[in-house]
Amino acid sequence: MRLRILEAAKQEFAAHGLAGARVDRIAAKADANKRMLYYHVGNKDDLYLAVLEGAYDKIRSEERGLDLEHLDPPEAIRRLIEFTWNYFLRNPEFLSLLQTENLARARHLKRSTKVKSMHSPFVEMIGAVVRRGVESGDFQVAVDPVQLYISIAGLSFFYLSNSATLSVIFGRDLLAKDAKDERLAHMVGLVLAALTGRSAALFEIAKAPKSRAAVAQTV
Repeated sequence: MRLRILEAAKQEFAAHGLAGARVDRIAAKADANKRMLYYHVGNKDDLYLAVLEGAYDKIRSEERGLDLEHLDPPEAIRRLIEFTWNYFLRNPEFLSLLQTENLARARHLKRSTKVKSMHSPFVEMIGAVVRRGVESGDFQVAVDPVQLYISIAGLSFFYLSNSATLSVIFGRDLLAKDAKDERLAHMVGLVLAALTGRSAALFEIAKAPKSRAAVAQTV
């Protein structure tokens, strides 16, 4: 019952935000009643926080399965970028929840006793990859792992959360398959170029759509 309630709440909050979400709709989608909802989770704010914590726990759990510690450092960073991009594509409700909570200045997240502890091992995992990269000579500098992850997430988040307006402004369908493939190749190139000191084009060409890669190779 709790899992059904949280799934229904996630969809409701993602679609309508915290202010627009309705407890009665959540209860109906979960095949429950309000009394059961309050018993299993709590009031609306408690429910929203539980959804947020669940959303962060889900992405951190999947990141732990990336096996970054057993990959060469550049490949580990490439895998992290690809995972982050594809996770955001598969879970648009996660982006909606983040936008809602940022509009609230993280008021609810500050109440969490769980979120910070979820992120410490993740930061250490990225830091270990960076240190290995510096030691092996693959990376030029030991960048702050928090800053590195924020940059990786930001490159994906801004593009996807603003794709509707950016598509109109630039006259492109930024969610077309070729456009998404090109964006991913571009992000990989930018981040690995910054870490290795090599040209971004070297990393982009390998993953870019064939038409774009062919043009880049002839320039």
